[in-house]
Amino acid sequence: MTGDRIDDATTVPARIVVADDDQIVRAGIAAILSSDDDIEIVAHAANGSEAIGAVDAHRPDVVLLDIQMPHLNGIDALREIRRRRPDLPVAMLTTFSDDHLISDAIGSGALGFLLKSDEPQQLISGVRALACGGGAFSPRVARWLASREQAGHRAETSRRDLARTLSSRQLEVLTHIGGGLSNAQIAASVHLSEGTVKQYVSQLFDEFGIDNRVQAAIIAFRNGLID
Repeated sequence: MTGDRIDDATTVPARIVVADDDQIVRAGIAAILSSDDDIEIVAHAANGSEAIGAVDAHRPDVVLLDIQMPHLNGIDALREIRRRRPDLPVAMLTTFSDDHLISDAIGSGALGFLLKSDEPQQLISGVRALACGGGAFSPRVARWLASREQAGHRAETSRRDLARTLSSRQLEVLTHIGGGLSNAQIAASVHLSEGTVKQYVSQLFDEFGIDNRVQAAIIAFRNGLID
């Protein structure tokens, strides 16, 4: 099951699990997402163990995990969910106080980072992107990650260096990954087949020694491809 179905009005909404130990935050995020006709909240969870149980019971299309939760934290829950369902998109609900944990979440396979304080439409857009096979970055998280990773290098210089390494088409695809687009959405935008885009994405992963779209998006932000 994938969120591609949300592009077809005749099909059912993308099914979402929301996990956060703060009941008010959890209810607020669920209410925001439920306001969109293409999103259905199928389960709430107050900790990582409950999130894993909800994934097993409800077979969702997307999971949102708070990074810091009791009993089993979000990163450990992410690892277990990825072990059970490696193709299930999981994004982390975070605050800037979680900055020391974000690298662990990326390494564990998180496909997005959304701030709990994001605007409602940003949360909705992020979940829709995940359901369609893309990535989900809060713009503020992306800018913060890029500034950390940049380590003092000017983005313009990095962009020129990247242009010498990649083809113009690879740069275009990398930019779209940074924008959270899925392979199908990139294919429609650049007028290529989805299979060809998938090959470009694989080439980019090999070029940078990375294995997921979040890491590719960070490279796009770090090198000034995304404002």
